[in-house]
Amino acid sequence: MIRNSAFALLITLSTSLYAAQPGDTTPDLAKAKSTAESICVACHSADGNSTISANPILAGQHREYLLKQLTEFKSVDGKPQVRNNAVMLGMTATLSGDDMRGLASYFSQQKVKPAKATDPKLVAAGKILWRRGDPDKGIPACAGCHGPAGAGLPVQYPRLAGQHAEYTETQLKNFRSEERSNDPERMMRTIADKLSDKQIKALADYIAGLRG
Repeated sequence: MIRNSAFALLITLSTSLYAAQPGDTTPDLAKAKSTAESICVACHSADGNSTISANPILAGQHREYLLKQLTEFKSVDGKPQVRNNAVMLGMTATLSGDDMRGLASYFSQQKVKPAKATDPKLVAAGKILWRRGDPDKGIPACAGCHGPAGAGLPVQYPRLAGQHAEYTETQLKNFRSEERSNDPERMMRTIADKLSDKQIKALADYIAGLRG
């Protein structure tokens, strides 16, 4: 859901953020698995397939996106976290950069168990928004950035296919209210600001049924 005019900037920012740095090590997947099974399991399940619809499914998500979110949940040198979430602030407090890279790699490699759409009428409305957007309101097609099937694009755009509708709905509303503000160049905030509650609910249910 991001405008074409910002593509080059987003690619540059994302690539520089996740490019290998001197001293980077191969992610310790065994340690990441242990962390997932002991800490992450309560909210996201050990394999990242959250059974709690308010919490996101992490399994199969792009490594780069997961690393970005973990990094931005963490407070560094006493500075406010970039993505505001009290629970995740606590969860990331003791994680090192290597720990976060490991978790991002671990969850990205897990097989996703997708959620399901529930309302045919919402799905029909969401499908139109996903594929065509709403030109009258200046809303671009979501598929333009997240792909026709919601698979996303590593580094730039997250996988959305099969995500819990409740979680997606909450995030879109958080972007709209600016409670969530870690979107580059305000792209999601700008778009979500134009979405009605009904449109957000329709998109969320449609996304839950996608199989990217």
